[in-house]
Amino acid sequence: MNNAHAIICPGQGAQAVGMGKVWAASSAAAREIFSRADAVLENSLGASLSELCFNGPAERLNQTDASQPAIYACSVACHAGLIEQGMNVDVGVTAGLSLGEYTALHLAGTFTFEDGLRLVADRGRLMQEAAEATSGSMVALMGADESQAIEFCRAVVESCGEGHVLVPANFNAPGQIVLSGDSEACTAAIEQSSEAGFKAKQLVVAGAFHSSLMDSAAQAMASRLEQVPFQPPVMKVWSNVTAQVHDSNDTEHIKALLVKQITQPVRWAQSCAAMIKDGVGDFDELAPGKVLKGLMRRVDREVKVETHDEPNTAPTD
Repeated sequence: MNNAHAIICPGQGAQAVGMGKVWAASSAAAREIFSRADAVLENSLGASLSELCFNGPAERLNQTDASQPAIYACSVACHAGLIEQGMNVDVGVTAGLSLGEYTALHLAGTFTFEDGLRLVADRGRLMQEAAEATSGSMVALMGADESQAIEFCRAVVESCGEGHVLVPANFNAPGQIVLSGDSEACTAAIEQSSEAGFKAKQLVVAGAFHSSLMDSAAQAMASRLEQVPFQPPVMKVWSNVTAQVHDSNDTEHIKALLVKQITQPVRWAQSCAAMIKDGVGDFDELAPGKVLKGLMRRVDREVKVETHDEPNTAPTD
């Protein structure tokens, strides 16, 4: 019987104007995290990070260079608030979707809050720059498994001609895969999906994340990560790239996987299934949002996921 506990951390797309506002108003510990975040970034986003989180505007908050540090700070503030409320944080297991992996690594003691915030701010900026330098997009593909998605991408690229890119980018849940590639290939994927037996939907994103079109961001992020000291994580942290636990004895390999994560697919569904197989039966999803709970229901409806968008939230199951 699965009875272990894990904390899961949201990634880009979970942001919404107002996130963290109630936590900051109700918890001194959460408020302190937002204050520290504001001091680190010093209005480099065009406004203080807390102002963007609490009051928007949505157009700015949704931009990659803003949403990534905002989500990271909001999740850490939520975690700090939960500790203040008496939550048992000796859970031993944590994971995060894409950007959320940085949150998970921070919670496991791999780097300080401030170092993590600077890293995700750089990550968001570099990915935004890579997106603006390329013509890329993403498509949600429903009804395919991994091998079918790979074959579908191959067929679409072949129909578009040499030089095009289309790859699986996110394995979010069974039957829900996100493809990433250049705009022409993404358009072709939508046009060809019905004939292949799938459903496809264009996503509103800045670029082709988790594909080779993010190579420039990955290379720059590798240099950035070299400058930050990592400590061995004190909890099991699951890697998006491998869907396995990070090797706590090899922090350089953790950095290498964080670089690969920018251009390789996020194996979230596989990570969740592996955590459950490893004995996790209860999850706490940090703010903002409830995206991960929805995905988990498609992985295994029997596990319990409690969300924490606001303090003292009653269990939502």
